[in-house]
Amino acid sequence: MAKLRIDISAQHAAWRGRQAAARRALAAAAAAEGRAGAVSLLLGDDAALRVLNQAWRGKDKPTNVLSFPAPQWQGDQLGDIALAAETVAAEAAEQGKTFEAHMAHLLVHGFLHLLGYDHEQDDEADRMETRERAILADLGFADPYAETRSP
Repeated sequence: MAKLRIDISAQHAAWRGRQAAARRALAAAAAAEGRAGAVSLLLGDDAALRVLNQAWRGKDKPTNVLSFPAPQWQGDQLGDIALAAETVAAEAAEQGKTFEAHMAHLLVHGFLHLLGYDHEQDDEADRMETRERAILADLGFADPYAETRSP
């Protein structure tokens, strides 16, 4: 099977030295789901995610992760994922996790959204969280839902 191609744009100092870990998390999610293709990843800040969140979701505030699935006509492009450094750091601290563990969780979560997973209904959330737990365990991270229910 072909590999996942990842185009990263890191736009905040907090992402320095973390791009390889981001690639590993996305590659693990792709491998677990048997998917190949291309993903664009914006490693941004709260300001950038606030603009995107307002434009696409009508919410005038930053958020931790946004996923934008690609239309089917775009070939092997799976979509775009964006993370906000300050929000990821604050949530990690609040949840007693490392930045890397929370980043990996959000990337896996965002990647699953690109593939059509959702968490609007309880059964969908259970299915998505089960996949997240398995992928993160393969990466050596603890269950992200053990104590809190975020993102």
